[in-house]
Amino acid sequence: MPLGDNGDKSDSRYCGLETEFNDDMPHVLSYNINGGFDFVVAPLMEPGYRSSLVNKANRESSVPPFTGSDLVLSPAQWSSHVVGKISSWIDLDSEDDVLREDSEIALKQEIAWASHLSLQACLLPTPKGNSCANYARCVNDILQDLNNMQLWLRIPLVKSDEDDGDSVNGTSDGMVVEHTDSWELWNSFRALCEHHSQLSVALDVLSSLPSVNSLGRWFGEPLKAAIVHTDSFLTNARGYPCLSKRHQKLLSSFFYHSIQIVLSGKAVHNLPVGTSPSGSGQTNNNAQPQRHEIRSYLDYVAYLYQNMEPLTEQERFELGYRDYLQSPLQPLMDNLEAQTYETFEKDSVKYIQYQRAVSKALVDRIPDEKASTTTAVSLLNYFLHYQEVIFCFLIFLTVAYHLETCALCNPICVLQVLMVVGAGRGPLIRASLQAAEETGRKIRVFAVEKNPNAVVTLHSLVKLEGWENTVTIISCDMRCWEAPEKADILVSELLGSFGDNELSPECLDGAQRFLKPDGISIPQSYTSFMQPVTTSKLYNDIKLHKDLLHFETAYVVKLHRLAKLSPSQAVFTFTHPNNSPNKSNQRYKKLRFDIPVETGSCIVHGFAGYFDSVLYKDVHLGIEPTTATPNMFSWFPIFFPLRSPMYVKAGSLLDFHIWRCCGNTKVWYEWCVTSPTASPIHNSNGRSYWVGL
Repeated sequence: MPLGDNGDKSDSRYCGLETEFNDDMPHVLSYNINGGFDFVVAPLMEPGYRSSLVNKANRESSVPPFTGSDLVLSPAQWSSHVVGKISSWIDLDSEDDVLREDSEIALKQEIAWASHLSLQACLLPTPKGNSCANYARCVNDILQDLNNMQLWLRIPLVKSDEDDGDSVNGTSDGMVVEHTDSWELWNSFRALCEHHSQLSVALDVLSSLPSVNSLGRWFGEPLKAAIVHTDSFLTNARGYPCLSKRHQKLLSSFFYHSIQIVLSGKAVHNLPVGTSPSGSGQTNNNAQPQRHEIRSYLDYVAYLYQNMEPLTEQERFELGYRDYLQSPLQPLMDNLEAQTYETFEKDSVKYIQYQRAVSKALVDRIPDEKASTTTAVSLLNYFLHYQEVIFCFLIFLTVAYHLETCALCNPICVLQVLMVVGAGRGPLIRASLQAAEETGRKIRVFAVEKNPNAVVTLHSLVKLEGWENTVTIISCDMRCWEAPEKADILVSELLGSFGDNELSPECLDGAQRFLKPDGISIPQSYTSFMQPVTTSKLYNDIKLHKDLLHFETAYVVKLHRLAKLSPSQAVFTFTHPNNSPNKSNQRYKKLRFDIPVETGSCIVHGFAGYFDSVLYKDVHLGIEPTTATPNMFSWFPIFFPLRSPMYVKAGSLLDFHIWRCCGNTKVWYEWCVTSPTASPIHNSNGRSYWVGL
């Protein structure tokens, strides 16, 4: 049964059990399903079967004598509850020719049988020794004609430090693997198989764990299952199995990334009173079903899952977008649709930050002592509380005279002019007016919007809210409009996932002529950031297109299954108003990333991009991981892919170059890696991806 309910992590609610070979497959499945498990990882072939031991007559028979009938289970049971386990004795890189040939025959027979059963996945045994070329070649041959079934390569979760004397580790199937870093074994195997999308990894989680940085690499890999061994469990004060804090945190990360858990091994703890360690499926004297011998371990795994933090509102919103590639918006070329506007307008956190920024700007523009001046009308309303009408009228005339004098002597008492450039359907207008009300300042708003469809909504909003005397709607491109007066404050939300990738610099440079010399731009500045990442999911999704264009396109994507290999670094910064005599928005930056030794070697599939913006003074907005605005979902990161995954050794330097190029009709990025090896320059002259002016 499912581990429990914790938000919408449907792919990670289930737990399987690794079993031994048993002729009675219906009993194996029934016993384990009734015991609380959702699927079994079961051998498909008798362990003693070898092709070389079968006489020639049987070998040429049309019915291979290595397994039972497919009719013992229904197709739905095979597909939903069984993961095939390929025989662990297989060694396709053995120096023994007979064993190598038997292994190849057995591998092909078992996977063909699993495909016939419509299994969703098969677990491949861990490669033996340092060489796996022939094993990978056979698997790669099989992958070329395989149906939708996934092949999980079993890899022990091992990384010994260089100064560790013991680099020999084992797996639950009796394997001995002499690797200081098992990731290297996986990387070698999948590279030989051309990074095939149906080749995944299943990690053997042992009693000792590598460093946190080393573990993090695996979350960017196509990790489908984590096999947790019973001898990795500790014993709590009540005698029940439990896991160390590090193992608990690791399992929580597996759950978060929708990675299946598989328990393996025999019970090594004393079971609660009234249960039986036997797996016979027999009932006790009270005719009650016996408790599964591994149930205590399953209950603990379920407990960890059920006690995870529930999904936040932001995470629930982002679920459907995880690792889904989207082309960035073309805000100047295209008009946004109503659905897009609605999505962005739901982000209340963003507009709260804008309101805070406008409030601070208004207070700075109109200090409190000057803001105390009120209009004659508002004073009249106050004095109408007096019963003496004549007395009230005299006071009103006196105040009106002094107010006129104040307005002439102190022009700052006049309304502040605020321009919203790129007003959309009005959320920034509302935030600005609320800021004015909150601070007690008076403003007049010009709302400039080029999308004629959004302008229709703006007119309706202004009429509905009664803003006719406060808000003037301008249906025009901000770069073409001639403003009737200068603005005190210029407000915009033109930022993209990379800060400048939706042409905020070009738009605001064009609108800067509206601003008074001492005027305020919101935002005041924004900086883009980048970091190298491993993300097999995105790489394989792009590779499906089988063309150059998609590998030279920057994508907006909610990154989920990825490994961040080095801290992000600043790339380009833009400031507004831009008073520089050279207003070129072309940029170039070289970044040097250090891959920590403790992380181990890694594969770089591309670079994740973010931004951080200073709206006004200490009010900021951004998605850069270390300073990200909490619970804001208007922007997902941007992903710059590499055409070929790049192998980087532990402790090596990774040199990345990026250019922001500007032409008469478009803006585009070019990027490349020059160390440890050189990559081609991606998107030369904007041939694949650009943003139109």
